[in-house]
Amino acid sequence: MTRVVAYIDGFNLYFGLKQARFKRYYWLDVAALARTLLRPGQQLAATHYFSARIRDNGRNAADQKRQNAYLEALALRGVQCQFGHYLEKIRECRACHAIWPDYEEKMTDVNIAIQLMTDAFDEAFDVALVISGDSDLTTPIRRVRERFPAKRVIVAFPPHRHSKSLKQHANGHLAISENKLRASQLPDQIVKPDGFVLQRPAHWK
Repeated sequence: MTRVVAYIDGFNLYFGLKQARFKRYYWLDVAALARTLLRPGQQLAATHYFSARIRDNGRNAADQKRQNAYLEALALRGVQCQFGHYLEKIRECRACHAIWPDYEEKMTDVNIAIQLMTDAFDEAFDVALVISGDSDLTTPIRRVRERFPAKRVIVAFPPHRHSKSLKQHANGHLAISENKLRASQLPDQIVKPDGFVLQRPAHWK
């Protein structure tokens, strides 16, 4: 059986869904999605999800609550979550020169690259399934293929996300269809071991 490990770029996936106006698919079981992309004879060995927790800005409590529920749901489904962080940056309006704080997500691509290389050296996979359209992942993918020519790296592009560089350096690529997203939703309710019920946010229906 061919072992597959999935690496999901949470931000790239989220913004692809957002651009496609696929809010109804935000409650996505990424491990189930990865399984829909497997070929006969392949088995999903692990699923890694990379993101960053939303920073409190005094106006986004509802967003934080939805994200926390989603991340808990993924963990209960056996998904291994790794988090980067947000870096505060000051933005300035070119017209009126007003300034305001903004936040830029950091570390996701680095965390994916480190996990991908670590798993390759640890012989954790035969095929790496990278769900992202971020060209910053080109170098780690290329290095894995150079160092481990017997291993394969497949890139799965979220909606409205693609990269010529990733296509060029991966062993193969595919686009995630709406049918795959629809078939890979988490249950509307997930009961935690302590009895607490996680529910699909009404805002995501």
